[in-house]
Amino acid sequence: MIDGYRMVVRQFGGPDAIEREAFRIGSPGPGEVLIETEAVGLNFIDTYYRKGLYPAAVPFCLGSESAGRVIAVGDGVSTIVPGDRIATVRSGGAYASHRLIPADEAVKVPAGVDAATVAAILLKGLTTSYLTEETYIPAPGQIALVHSAAGGVGSLLVPWLIDKGVTVIAHAGTPEKAAGIVATHALSCPFDQLAAAVHDLTGGALCDVVYDGVGATSWEASIASLKKRGMMVSFGNASGPVPPVSLLDIMRAGSLYITRPTLFDYIATNDTLTTNADRLFNRLRRGVIRAGIGQTFALAEAAEAHRALEGRETTGSTVLLP
Repeated sequence: MIDGYRMVVRQFGGPDAIEREAFRIGSPGPGEVLIETEAVGLNFIDTYYRKGLYPAAVPFCLGSESAGRVIAVGDGVSTIVPGDRIATVRSGGAYASHRLIPADEAVKVPAGVDAATVAAILLKGLTTSYLTEETYIPAPGQIALVHSAAGGVGSLLVPWLIDKGVTVIAHAGTPEKAAGIVATHALSCPFDQLAAAVHDLTGGALCDVVYDGVGATSWEASIASLKKRGMMVSFGNASGPVPPVSLLDIMRAGSLYITRPTLFDYIATNDTLTTNADRLFNRLRRGVIRAGIGQTFALAEAAEAHRALEGRETTGSTVLLP
């Protein structure tokens, strides 16, 4: 048995609902590995679980994304050995000094990549991988519109697409954010002016694909920015869910294609998880993308990290360190 600690929520509420709890963790069972945590990724979705906006049975340990070193493996585990550095975005309980996870949910961390970088980028990077390499695979010279291009996934989508030879129109919420984006075109116009701006920038050709994680407020602008038979990839709803969609409207807009993917359908097996992780680490190694860690907090100060995140006091990614 190992003595450790974790950050738990016993009742839904504000950041003060996060409490430190000592616990003892045993040996891994069949097919499991025991990790000593080195870094935990903070994601906005963690605040939704803390507040009860997303269902969870209390008490529970927050978080899903972490990286660390394997200290023991269970029966039947042959591809991972003690001493390996691994990361995961599955199974809850990331806000903890130690974790037990299924071995088939683990990603091996390549040499030369530190734990903080992996914890900061794995979830967003896997999302970027499946969106650009499976959901829709734009060819060199095609045109893509990326919403929230200065945000977590958007800031990875833009350079990833540029590396593929895609013409990228990056849309951000403010002129200041747009000014910091390296893309073919960077815009910060209101949504009701966006389609006209896209029309002018493309000489009327419009976009082959739109990557939209905003949802309700961007929906009409996204549809109007697509060329005939273009692809609408709606992968998030930061501004709220997209309203009901009329198939006749999609026909009239130009026989468009629409998909609403989610990450865990694309990493449901260890093979698909590993494939997407390999793509991510390839772009990291080549310098195409970077983690962009803006700040770190001690894991025991997770409540303070949540306050900063919700108060818009953070920049880039935030990492919690045990």
